Amino acid sequence: MRRDRPVRDPARMRLELGKRVECSDGKYGELADVVVDPIKKRVTHLVVKPDEADDGARLVPVELVAPDDSEKSDISLRCTVSETRDFLPVHEYAYLELGEAPVEDPDWDVGVETVLAMPYYEGSPFGDYGGMYGSPSGILYDRIPKGEVELRRTSAVYAADGDYLGDVDGFVVDPEDHITHFVLDRGHFWGRREVTIPIGAVEKVETDSVTLSLSKEEVGALPSVRVRRWI
Repeated sequence: MRRDRPVRDPARMRLELGKRVECSDGKYGELADVVVDPIKKRVTHLVVKPDEADDGARLVPVELVAPDDSEKSDISLRCTVSETRDFLPVHEYAYLELGEAPVEDPDWDVGVETVLAMPYYEGSPFGDYGGMYGSPSGILYDRIPKGEVELRRTSAVYAADGDYLGDVDGFVVDPEDHITHFVLDRGHFWGRREVTIPIGAVEKVETDSVTLSLSKEEVGALPSVRVRRWI
């Protein structure tokens, strides 16, 4: 579905993973993942999971997001619920041998992957049985535009020295959808803190991971805000 790029509000916009998404005529779903151009550090698409159980996640062009100054409001899309069915589905399924990758496509790359079913191994009177080498397993993966990467809430963030720091929690983008900061979620459930990392401190962005140019100590010195997560 082709649309002209709408006039964007000059204010920055926060894309918080897990946030509710609504269309112009009603509720739609939640923001599951974000697709990024890793060279330009620009958000290109949102992966939105609809509330309807029988409808898969869709790839929504970021140009359809209407900026909102209120951080507590839903993410608003400039389209109707029925129009979202024209957006491309994201999830694909493959049954692969060990070490095998989904078939390459000239127009699409593989985003985040989830193993749905590992091979079943039975024991024997002589000890545990490791199963046949190369036993196939079910893989659910996301299909994203060629050359782009996908980040989700559980995507890991690493310091320059390789230390694990926490997970991606959201993004702050400018009127041209370039990322100015990303939000790092650090700590355990009851003591989580949000740290806002400027995009200039990001060394590399890959599918499901972000690597910083800062050390663990330098990240620890950045200002943070305590957040509360409800079960």
